[in-house]
Amino acid sequence: MPQVGDLRAKMSSLLEALNKWLCGPITVMEVCGTHTVSIFRSGIRTMLPKDVRLLSGPGCPVCVTDQAEVDAMVSLAKKPGVVLATYGDMVRVPGSCGSLAEARSCGAEVAVVGSAIQALALAESMQDKEVVFAGIGFETTAPATAVLLREARRKNVKNLSVLSLHKLVPPVLRLLASDPTLVIDGFLLPGHVSTIIGTAPYAFLAEEYGKACAVAGFEPLDIMAGIVEIARQICGGRPAVRCLYGRVVRHEGNVKAQELLGEVFRPASVRWRGIGVVEASGLVLADDYSDFDAYSRFGITLEEVNPPAGCRCGDVLAGRIAPLECPLFGGSCTPQFPVGPCMVSSEGSCSAYYKYSSKGVSPWGA
Repeated sequence: MPQVGDLRAKMSSLLEALNKWLCGPITVMEVCGTHTVSIFRSGIRTMLPKDVRLLSGPGCPVCVTDQAEVDAMVSLAKKPGVVLATYGDMVRVPGSCGSLAEARSCGAEVAVVGSAIQALALAESMQDKEVVFAGIGFETTAPATAVLLREARRKNVKNLSVLSLHKLVPPVLRLLASDPTLVIDGFLLPGHVSTIIGTAPYAFLAEEYGKACAVAGFEPLDIMAGIVEIARQICGGRPAVRCLYGRVVRHEGNVKAQELLGEVFRPASVRWRGIGVVEASGLVLADDYSDFDAYSRFGITLEEVNPPAGCRCGDVLAGRIAPLECPLFGGSCTPQFPVGPCMVSSEGSCSAYYKYSSKGVSPWGA
């Protein structure tokens, strides 16, 4: 295990390299919520030169779940005979008529699962109920939902369905990169998602939009190396997609997982919270798995729903504002009493700002 002194020395070297390659002010979006939290937790924000601006992006799966999708989950949970299963952070996100937690307190059956396959065990143990798994997340978690459906088919489980709310990262990055109102010079790309899709799907960011890109891991040195690489590309005028997470990410990604996704899902245009409908940015069940589709089994349609008054989670996710610029931040919206999902999720940027932004001391001695 590296010694603390060695880590500090490496961080100092990276900071020196960053100052060397910094030719002017740059804005970098860290796409992934795990990056956001790691950046705060490690104190990286406090040690960056003032000319490096970090923006949090749409990489928190709970945060990008649209208000209408939350409402659909709550509505399903309230149906007699239905058990709604989903991941823990989703339970406290407020919908138009309350959260899943509030619905559960009024008698709705809501189950928190740590993995998608647990929904299958629930369905097998509760054969007098309809179990609906609300699958959220990006390319990282969608393969687990696909495995769940394969297993349900193999075991001929009939009382299980999936409300697929999965979303795809490259399409929303295209939307952000093409937005002339946003000034983003580079993207710190998500390590987890890249493990599945590889690096090729990001090529358009450099080739069509001239954005510098680095795939990075989640340790502080990984993140700082990614920022240095982005600065180097910008200063050199040679935007590209570089992978600095080679111990996990391969250029072609996880081909087996991609084949599984292609078997169980098909792309569809879906709505992202505060961002709107993004073409081909979601995953719905393929025709061969339509008998497991909760939308058709329960007649669910998603209508556009306004977010809570004053909530600017959508602008935070799109990088239009920082969390501190939301008028509700820290006042009527706190982790204890969240108004929007960015304050609920453990990967939410508002939650990270609230938890860490007052600690402005770098532990790296830089």
